[in-house]
Amino acid sequence: MNYKIIGKYIKDLDFKIPNPKTFYLLSKEISNYKINIDIKSNQIKQKLIEIETSLSLLNKSDDLEKINTKIVYSTIIELSREVKNKKEIEKIILIKVPEEIYPELRKIFIFIFEQSGFKDIKISEKVNFQELYNFKKTQ
Repeated sequence: MNYKIIGKYIKDLDFKIPNPKTFYLLSKEISNYKINIDIKSNQIKQKLIEIETSLSLLNKSDDLEKINTKIVYSTIIELSREVKNKKEIEKIILIKVPEEIYPELRKIFIFIFEQSGFKDIKISEKVNFQELYNFKKTQ
């Protein structure tokens, strides 16, 4: 493998339900929300990179009252010496690491919803990060 995960943690967590009405409506209209995934990276040292994978729920409609949910999961990786190609580093950051940590991130996100009274939250078990990467490249 050309990288090694040396640490993972929840960097930020935002979960706000403004009132009981919003809670009630969300349980009825969860289909009006879609999952959003965002990936950012920061170089810490020469071969050390922090990758922030964000998972959030966005309301598709323009209702005034909505919930705010977002988790930022930080993964610190160390690249091996032979990794020098920018394209390869980009694929590690945007495809390989997210594929590896997504099951854990999804599990945490669902746990928060379940502990908040939402038992029927559906979030895809698999995300094709290669497909997302290809799609972003064509835009």
